[in-house]
Amino acid sequence: MELWFTEKQTENFGITMKIKQTFVNEKTDFQDLAMVETEEFGRMLLLDGMVMTTIKDEFVYHEMVAHPALFTHPNPKHVLVVGGGDGGVIREIMKHPKVEKAVLVDIDGKVIEYSKKYLPEIAGELDNPRVEVIVGDGFMHIHESKNKYDVVMVDSTEPVGPAAPLFERGFYQGIFEALKDDGIFVAQTDNPWFKADLIQKVNRDVKEIFPIVRVYGANVPTYPSGLWTFTMGSKTYDPLQVDETQIPELDTKYYSPRLHKAAFVLPKFVEDLCK
Repeated sequence: MELWFTEKQTENFGITMKIKQTFVNEKTDFQDLAMVETEEFGRMLLLDGMVMTTIKDEFVYHEMVAHPALFTHPNPKHVLVVGGGDGGVIREIMKHPKVEKAVLVDIDGKVIEYSKKYLPEIAGELDNPRVEVIVGDGFMHIHESKNKYDVVMVDSTEPVGPAAPLFERGFYQGIFEALKDDGIFVAQTDNPWFKADLIQKVNRDVKEIFPIVRVYGANVPTYPSGLWTFTMGSKTYDPLQVDETQIPELDTKYYSPRLHKAAFVLPKFVEDLCK
């Protein structure tokens, strides 16, 4: 008998994959968590029935959350990741020697626990001495931190359940206050095919707070529609003014110095959402 899983991405559309093995299927204090192995994408983390990360394509998302901001800021010593309990963004941050400390705050400790066990390729840097892992409310951590971080990265699920407050204007205002005077923040902001209204709302809210706002994209096959956006808000530094010839080559699979500015070139229909 074959076992197939479908993520219902809209009421009328989903993505389906064949399951080889189920490791975990548990209701945590915050969400339904599953860790499975698929035939096509390898081991996969699911939260509330949504694909969070897979062994095959995880590098795209994690590299594109971390590197554009870290190479835009000239001296990112202190970095915060809100969410991201799988550890992928932390892994990419640790490739930057200028980072003295990275703090990860995820509300669900089970995500961290099971990622370490079943996704060691992704979670392998969570025990790095430069990393502090906090199981707690990222929203509250932001509002309790003032002028503390050089870069804040929001690696959240989609805007449902415990992640819903992470897409509100008050959260972005809190991030602004948690950043130092030349700070940068970046957040995943979903896809333009099914969540155009969300992208417009986030862009409008962030523009009311940050003087420099840029949206960029990447292709993540297991995320709804495959086309994914990220929104960067900066107090001082413009990612489009970065000299890509000064960006060192890292051990990456998607991000590169040549891609840094190219990622900000959006399809026109996405560009129109950000006006």
